Amino acid sequence: MKYTVIAARVLMGLIFFVFGLNGFFNFIEAPPMEGDAGVFINLLVSSGFLYVVKVLEVTGGLLLLIGKKIPVALSLLGPVVVNIFLFHSFFAPSGLPMAVVVLVLEVFLIWSHRSSFSAIFAD
Repeated sequence: MKYTVIAARVLMGLIFFVFGLNGFFNFIEAPPMEGDAGVFINLLVSSGFLYVVKVLEVTGGLLLLIGKKIPVALSLLGPVVVNIFLFHSFFAPSGLPMAVVVLVLEVFLIWSHRSSFSAIFAD
């Protein structure tokens, strides 16, 4: 189980660190988005909101990669993961399989570190 948690942490860290940096340096070209998905992404970019999300992704991904403050990283990335899942559910279903993988990794890592989150669920 220990190695599964490490593998999940590193995989999720790589995903968010690389794609977060890509938001600033654009080294992986994204396909053009059309329709409502394009409108949504263009609004996020033009408002500058996407850069805040990318900072959270890079920060959370880096913390996961180095294995420090994992509950903080998961807390930073949780809302991002939910939004990625919802975006692909409603606007771009072709990316839904990867969004589900990231959601499963997030839930698994939170469960693996559930003692750090116990106060959230206490009465």
